[in-house]
Order: sequence, then C-alpha cells, then structure tokens
Amino acid sequence: MGHPTYVLSRWLFLRLLGVVYLVAFVSLALQITGLVGAHGILPAGGFLERAHAAYGSAAYRLFPTVCWLGASDGMLRALAWGGAALALLLVAGVAQAPVLLLLWLCYLSLAVVGQTFLWFQWDGLLLETGLLAVLYAPTQLRPSLAREPAPSAGVRWLVWALVLRLMFLSGITKLASGDPTWRHLTALDYHFWTQPLPPWPAWYAQWVPEWMHRGMTLAIIAIEVLVPLLIVVPEQWTGWGRRARPAACGLLVFGQLAIALTGNYGFFNLLTIVLCLSLLDDAVLGRVLPLRLAAGDPEPRWKQYAIRGLAPVLALLGALAFVREIVQTLPGSRGGAFANPLLDAVAPLRSVNGYGLFRVMTTERFEIVIEGGADSMHWREYRFRWKPGDPARRPPFMAPHMPRLDWQMWFAALNPEGARDWLLPLLRHLLAGTPEVLTLLGENPFPSGPPRYVRLVYYRYRFSTPTERAAGGAWWQRERVGYLTEPLSLGGPWSPR
Repeated sequence: MGHPTYVLSRWLFLRLLGVVYLVAFVSLALQITGLVGAHGILPAGGFLERAHAAYGSAAYRLFPTVCWLGASDGMLRALAWGGAALALLLVAGVAQAPVLLLLWLCYLSLAVVGQTFLWFQWDGLLLETGLLAVLYAPTQLRPSLAREPAPSAGVRWLVWALVLRLMFLSGITKLASGDPTWRHLTALDYHFWTQPLPPWPAWYAQWVPEWMHRGMTLAIIAIEVLVPLLIVVPEQWTGWGRRARPAACGLLVFGQLAIALTGNYGFFNLLTIVLCLSLLDDAVLGRVLPLRLAAGDPEPRWKQYAIRGLAPVLALLGALAFVREIVQTLPGSRGGAFANPLLDAVAPLRSVNGYGLFRVMTTERFEIVIEGGADSMHWREYRFRWKPGDPARRPPFMAPHMPRLDWQMWFAALNPEGARDWLLPLLRHLLAGTPEVLTLLGENPFPSGPPRYVRLVYYRYRFSTPTERAAGGAWWQRERVGYLTEPLSLGGPWSPR
C-alpha cells in the first residue's frame, strides 16, 4: 500500500473554506453599518482617529486595515460584500491562492475596525485558517477537475497542527483552569441554559437525567483532549495507523455536530468541521466523492522556497501560542505570565491564536432588558431578534449566522460596567431612533418615533422546568433583580447606577 495522497482532500478543504468565508462575510454585511458604520454603535472612523491620536504612525502597524484609506459605510459594505464575492471565486476554484490572500486581508480589515464586535475566537480561527490556506492552495489560476499540483506536506501538517491545537486546548484548558464544574463533571448541569444563545434543543438537553450530563461531560473532555492525539499517530504503525486520522475526524466532527445541535456559535462549528475534514486522505474521500484528481506538476520553485522559509516560523509561533494559552489558564496566572516578543510582533495580524471555549462555566444567567417610554411611568421592552427576552418565545436557531450585538448583550449581562463603552452609545441611538442600529434588534416597540426615555433592567433567567412549561408554556422563567440605570434621556445626565 502506497503513501496516502491529499490532492482531493485539499480540493474539498479549500472549497468548503470558501463556503465558511461566504457565510461569515454575508452575516457581517447585514450588520456592519449598524455596528461600526458612521451612524453605528462604535463608528470605525472615530476608532481609527483615536488610535492614530494615541499611537501616531505606529497605529498603522498595530491596527492593520485597509479602512485607513476610508472608513465610510460604503467601504465597510464593499469589504463585506466584496469578501462574499471572493468567497464564491474560491468555491469555484478560481485563482485560489491570490483570492485567499484577499479574503484574509478583507476579513482582517473588518475585524480590526469591528472592535469588540469582532473579537470572538472564531474570528481569529478564520483568520488563522485563511492565512495557512494561502500557502496550502495551488497557484494555478483556472480550476481543473483532472490534475492539480500536489499539496505541500509541510503546510498540510500546519493545518493539522491547528486542528490539534484548537481541540486539545479547548479540552486541556478546562482541566487546567481548576473550575469545579469541570472537575466534578457538573458543567452540563449549567451549560445548556447559561450559554450565550441557546436554541430550543438545549431545553430538552437540560432536563435529561444527571447521569447523562456526567457522561456527556466525560465524552466532551475525552474528545477534546485524547482524540486529537490520533492526528500524530504514524501512518506506518501496523494495523490502525492509517485509520487513526479518519477516526479522529469522525469523532471530532461528531462532537461539533452535538455542540451545534444544542448551541448557536456562528460559523465556528462549520469552520471546525472543515478543518477536521482536512484529516481525510484521497482514498477515504474517494469512497464518497465521485471526483478523481491526480497530482500534476509540482508547485513553482518560488512557492516551495516560500513554504520552506515560512512553515518553520508558523510552526514555532503556533507552539508558542499553545504554551502561552495553557500557562495563562493555570489558576493564579497573571495575564502577562507568558510575554513573548515573537507573539507580540504578529499579534496585530490576529492569525496566531490560543483557543479554549468555556474553560470556566457560568452558573447563573443574567439578562439585560432595554426598556423605553414616552414618560418615566409607562415602559415597553425592546425585543432582540435572537437573545432570550420574552420567556414564552421558543429559543431560536440562527447559526451559522453570527448576531454580534445579541452575543455582546450576553457578555454585558456578565459585566455591565465593562460593556459601558458600547452599551451607552447603543442607548443613545435608540433614543435618536437611528435606523442602522434599530435593524440590529427585533421588532421596534416605537414605530411612530423614538421614546423619550430608556433604561436598563437586570433580570435573572433560568429554563422552565418541564412542570412549569407544561402549566404555562413558557421556555424561560425570569425575575427582576434591579435597574442598571435611572431613566435616561438625550438631554439628561448619563450616569449608570
């Protein structure tokens, strides 16, 4: 039996990555002006002006974005919709290497000016995957259904190392954090109802027997910590060496599908599945795909030299990011416990990252409800399109769409004071009736004109028990904890409590 080939594997990986880019850019295009447009919550132009005032010419290096040429709504839309168009070219197989470089540049540009709204782990994961894909992609301009240059083994291992780092860190940081819910296998007693945007299957998962929660918690840790080690099993091992990576792919994809069924994490699960599929060789894929691709001429010599020079550097940076994430997760570690000049130098590119979702489990759920009123006595609630609000509304699915304001409202409920920089501008836009911002929410309770006052109300939420739901039909139970602000108006004082 000869060595496995990965020509068809790369062909599938790059086209599926194009689908992820398409989803990410279209999702962002529908929100970008309301988030950071000229009349958005955190205008990109003002952000860049402040960055330049604070850092001078160094701001161009610290905040790399083409929006330095202009941060108008037109530029933001052009980057988002242009990225979607480029993603279609990638799916079609046209000029994949240069298209991938442009996709990476467009997404990095939006991520920088997106500020807190584009600071999620899957944004960094997409940038890191996209940068590796630039080196992995063939240099031919026109797609071929017969022959493609053989992919670089070195870059393929960099992609696999990203899969290993992503999954292993997601598991090991849960254990290293010392969080008691992971240590005592009770994390899933809380996760399904305290996660940012639970869909309706999460309600059913919450009420399975506790022993099932314990078993699922063990399975999650095993999939994230042990299964990724199969990626590095030598193919020469007799019996099951060739089957190790397909087995790892199957188990990791199963884990991601289970997470996607009970949670809304934007395009994260889709992107992770695409990364896992890169583990499959052509022989495995050939059983399910009718396409047959042969390895043609080798890559141009200039690209071979570029890969030889860049691959060791990227491997070193990935290893440093791996170690830093574990060190900073250990109990008692300080944020600067693993300062490294190499990682600091490439940090503005957001393309070498540490990962680890839900290393510390949230055990309560608070929600911020925004109310408006024509006077300070009668109030109506602003309803968000996706986040929990009305207890009777069924928790919706929205993935792979990423509703960024709804996600940030979850973080704001955990730390209202930390969200003040964008939460107060949001309230001002509601008082002004700014159309771009109102489109980020659901139904506007003031269609004839904006309210005179707004306020933030703090609630504690939990899933209804099966008995409560059978009696009243509500998916949630909530109780008011208090008020985060006095009634606020455009002409009055703006001092949260």
